[in-house]
Amino acid sequence: MLIREYRQEDLPEIIAIWNDVVEEGIAFPQEDLLDETTGAVFFASQSYTGVAEHDGRIVGLYILHPNNVGRCGHICNASYAVDASCRGLHIGEQLVTDCLAQAKKIGFRVLQFNAVVESNVHARHLYERLGFVQLGTIPEGFRMKDGHYENICPYYRVL
Repeated sequence: MLIREYRQEDLPEIIAIWNDVVEEGIAFPQEDLLDETTGAVFFASQSYTGVAEHDGRIVGLYILHPNNVGRCGHICNASYAVDASCRGLHIGEQLVTDCLAQAKKIGFRVLQFNAVVESNVHARHLYERLGFVQLGTIPEGFRMKDGHYENICPYYRVL
């Protein structure tokens, strides 16, 4: 498995993986799907976009960017997406680990997740295993695709 910075030719695959997670409606806050134009702008606007490549195929990605501005600009945020057919293969762990290294290299000091859905136990266990600390719980902070609300759990890790 190779984790590397995305390239223009990766856009069709990473847009498809991203859109699948958005369409699932259980993890990302976004509701609008990306197309070729909006996807190119979106991924290029990140501080870093990383991809997981296996046997010449993109199987996952992450985006890394500031969580805020100015006096809080040293805190970053990230999102991760793994191709549905490849989940359970520990690709997410490799993406998060690479993201931590890239964030530190860029100069960020803290990685914060604002809205980890409480029922996303696999992600929560991974983050906790990698040293992230849960900040609390925000009641009904995430509207699921079917319309019901679930709690979200912010996490952080000092880099």
